[in-house]
Amino acid sequence: MPAWSEFSREDLRARQAELQKTYESYRQKGLQLNMARGVPGLDQLDLSEGLLTAVTQGGACKIGGVETRTYGVPDGLPEAKALMADIMDTPPETVIVGGNSSLNLMFDTIARAMTHGMGGGSQPWMRQGNVKFLCPSPGYDRHFSVCEHFGIEMIPVDMHPDGPDMAAVRSLIADPAVKGMWCIPRFSNPQGYVYSDETVRAIAALTPAAPDFRVFWDNAYAVHALYEDAPPLTGIWQACAQAGHPELVVQFASTSKVTFPGAGISALAAGPQTLAQARQAIFFQTIGFDKLNQLRHVRYFGDIDGVRAHMRRHAALLRPKFETVDRVLSEGLANLASWHAPRGGYFVSLVLTPGTARRTVALMGEAGVIMTGAGATWPYKRDPHDADLRIAPTYPPVDELRVSMELLCVCAKLAYVEKRLEERE
Repeated sequence: MPAWSEFSREDLRARQAELQKTYESYRQKGLQLNMARGVPGLDQLDLSEGLLTAVTQGGACKIGGVETRTYGVPDGLPEAKALMADIMDTPPETVIVGGNSSLNLMFDTIARAMTHGMGGGSQPWMRQGNVKFLCPSPGYDRHFSVCEHFGIEMIPVDMHPDGPDMAAVRSLIADPAVKGMWCIPRFSNPQGYVYSDETVRAIAALTPAAPDFRVFWDNAYAVHALYEDAPPLTGIWQACAQAGHPELVVQFASTSKVTFPGAGISALAAGPQTLAQARQAIFFQTIGFDKLNQLRHVRYFGDIDGVRAHMRRHAALLRPKFETVDRVLSEGLANLASWHAPRGGYFVSLVLTPGTARRTVALMGEAGVIMTGAGATWPYKRDPHDADLRIAPTYPPVDELRVSMELLCVCAKLAYVEKRLEERE
């Protein structure tokens, strides 16, 4: 069989008719499936049921002399700091434990920078003119939405399997208007890449023109390995300490996809100046975050080994789903698309023929399967190639996921044929 690109117009029309017939058969199934967000499956949520009674099973609501049912300890229980520090591979003294959302902590950190500067007596970003952020792309749409909310200009930086294009990063940070860079260093969203040791050290060694530049290190999937041999991540705190840049990186993490999304705990880790500024703001912002929830997590897990054991149970549920995605794509789109089969994380990034991603998503929607919008993983939702799709395989049961992926292959092929016929008109 010739390559798709070698098909004549007549071959393409015949293929289009065949694909259209198959597509219509899926439409008639009345599918109602949603693969738009990285939501844990119900079986994953069941893994954390013990969390609901962890406080009462542990006896009194005191820990380390702290009564968790009342006000106080606004930057987090020491025991919760130690647990989150182990997850982030950083010392407990660098950690603040917040509420349920690490995205909330990221938003607040940028808000403080806009109104009060970013540590060390720098001017508020809102008084410094145009503020820019580097955005490794494809990337996390929520990061980009935060920048849009504050009017921060986003500059896409190419992502490679070992991390962002560091030559481009070094060139761009010569502009003092560039104040930050987003990073998801382990099992990146959406590709599932893990930053190499060399990339981590290169980031820690950055010397930006702006003294108030910060790397926003969103370590959302620090413990979310699917396989025991999943690549580890070099600790950014240690790398920054060795490079003499303790304030360069602000790290974030949460248990949102470890226990219950919306009811986990989050944490921020940073250098002394950034921590001091955050603690000062928290003093005015809240009398204290939910210490009962912090206590619940501490008693449920015990330590980092408890977290790792829990995540192995998650991995056992998720591996068949990710393997289903890889298998169906290999069978259906091997010659028309590329993707990375991640060793952890929550997503698969599919790269289609340029100019076909939006049409593919539209066809999926018309057949009853909701996908993440094409372009959503790029700043301003502008994929310059109209090629990237983010697949979120975690929520649907395997049987529904298989149907969705088979339909995706049909839609991608149909979009490809339509585009090739349009080009030959």
